[in-house]
Amino acid sequence: KRGFDPRPEIMIPLVGLERELLWLRTRLEAVCTETLMAHGCGHLRVPFGTMIEVPRAALTAGSIAKHADFFSFGTNDLTQTTFGFSRDDSASFMRTYEREGILPWDPFATLDAEGVGELLEISIQRGRATKPDLTIGICGEHGADPASIQYLQGIGINYVSCSPFRIPIAQMASAQAALRSRQAHETPETKNTQP
Repeated sequence: KRGFDPRPEIMIPLVGLERELLWLRTRLEAVCTETLMAHGCGHLRVPFGTMIEVPRAALTAGSIAKHADFFSFGTNDLTQTTFGFSRDDSASFMRTYEREGILPWDPFATLDAEGVGELLEISIQRGRATKPDLTIGICGEHGADPASIQYLQGIGINYVSCSPFRIPIAQMASAQAALRSRQAHETPETKNTQP
């Protein structure tokens, strides 16, 4: 319709192999092209990306990026597969882990920068080594956690996605992270000249 600016994207979940993504993308692109043409939208460019949710995908992100226009980290599932914890079952022991100092916090609430974060950083580095302009985001509950957003902003994430009711928290935390980053990069010369 006139006046609208649709920007569809197709994200393929749970990919762990380069050839798996290529196999799926090839088939989905054909269906996408056919559908767009049938509806008079052949001019639209539809990016195809993948959800990085398993450790193997994070570690092989360089090869996976050859066939992806963007990455989105599914941090809920990546946390689950990295720890080997079931998100549903972890509630039965997580309070004990926190109380006994085994874990400082619930890794499903605040991103585990030491373990899961290391996988994110490896994936970002390898993905952008293959495709420097690769857009990278995260989706999951970490996308609205202020401490997680601060960390994610520092490692080069382009966007966060979260549940609709948590968007105000995510917006505020993202703005605060951007301000802290800007202040950290200011030099004495630029402090007086920036608006």
